[in-house]
Amino acid sequence: MPEPDRQQLRKTILAARNALAKAERAAKSRAIAQRLWQLDAFANARLPFIYVHFRSEVETVGLIRQCLERGKEVAVPLTLTAEKRLDAYLVKDPCHDLRAGYCGIPEPDPERLPRVPPDRIDVVVLPGSVFDARGGRLGYGGGYYDRFLDQEAPQALRIGLAYEMQLVAAVPLAPHDQRLDYLVTEERLITVSP
Repeated sequence: MPEPDRQQLRKTILAARNALAKAERAAKSRAIAQRLWQLDAFANARLPFIYVHFRSEVETVGLIRQCLERGKEVAVPLTLTAEKRLDAYLVKDPCHDLRAGYCGIPEPDPERLPRVPPDRIDVVVLPGSVFDARGGRLGYGGGYYDRFLDQEAPQALRIGLAYEMQLVAAVPLAPHDQRLDYLVTEERLITVSP
């Protein structure tokens, strides 16, 4: 599928996601987090790398807090726009350790927080715009997570978080798009077949 069709699909799904009421997003996000904890691969992860939600994404700050309360180390992404890549930093308290970064996204303060070598990360929890049950994922067009998974943390298990309304029959993937191992929505946990 040509890039304009991918862009239109993103635009359509994101408009629908943005139309969800704040309370509905919060309730669905809590249900997604509960379902995620049922996945042994996540529950047993030593060092998850979890995106910090922005705008209408599945909310993750509560999930990050739950991980910290359960004794896990948690890394979150810092966007390095000049290098077109993500870096990973440990957080201890998402309320105090994050500041507005790239596009206003809450990001770790690299001057105060320790950087994590990506090869220590065992699970990456990803955002996205469009998903399918076969592990397909469209991000937002920058390729940051695809590059991170391919070049920095290829060993990490990939878990996408999405509202059920973000799923389509088949995501039009490009060669660089990285597939998920699991997808979690408010209604189901999808294990992607190899």
